[in-house]
Amino acid sequence: MLEFAEVGHRFAGGDGVANLSCTVKPGEVVALVGLNGAGKTTLMRLGLGMLRPDRGVIRIFGQPLTRMPVKRWAEVGAFVDVPLAYPELTVAENLHIASLLHHGTSDQPEQAMAAWNLTALSRTRFRRLSLGNRQRVGLAAAMQRDPRLIVLDEPTNSLDPASVILLREQILQRAQSGAAVLVSSHHLDEVTRIADRVLLMNAGRLIGELDTSASDLERVFFERIRVDDEERKLTEEAL
Repeated sequence: MLEFAEVGHRFAGGDGVANLSCTVKPGEVVALVGLNGAGKTTLMRLGLGMLRPDRGVIRIFGQPLTRMPVKRWAEVGAFVDVPLAYPELTVAENLHIASLLHHGTSDQPEQAMAAWNLTALSRTRFRRLSLGNRQRVGLAAAMQRDPRLIVLDEPTNSLDPASVILLREQILQRAQSGAAVLVSSHHLDEVTRIADRVLLMNAGRLIGELDTSASDLERVFFERIRVDDEERKLTEEAL
């Protein structure tokens, strides 16, 4: 569903990502974890065509991103950074517009509001919502069309525990129906509940997978990053 092959992108300031290679298969939930600034959001923006790679190839549904037909974007659901919504429109109106933009059906907004417990807020203007409810609207908009590929960047931000459980159920349900899911998170305990694979990012690179069966996953996470930082420093000093 989604493939990165030796992908790199460098920003003007020097930060970016390099040599990214990974895949997300149908029915699979792949989680990206890493410290702030590791490159998780950049990787997702590249995968969605929001940034152009300096090198490498990105494929969605087996097609190079640069040659993917516009109509196929209707099969992709994405939530990156913040919810995309019109502040003066209601919850229902925002979901309706999101559905139209992706050639959805007229009943999808109502189904999405019911699935995300937003029905009582359907006539509330987006700007009047709490941060948690805004997050739920954004997630509902991204996933209401049953997309084949779902890309979610830190989706648990601002969510209360009940909403985190709801998100978990939605992700697992979509994966079980055959969707490919790429999700980033800094909540290690949460991603271990849903992910088939957990990829570790550091300093703009993918440095391997985390064994989610480890007894102290947080310690393993920080140790892997510490070792990678030391190896990088030694490499740079040797150059």
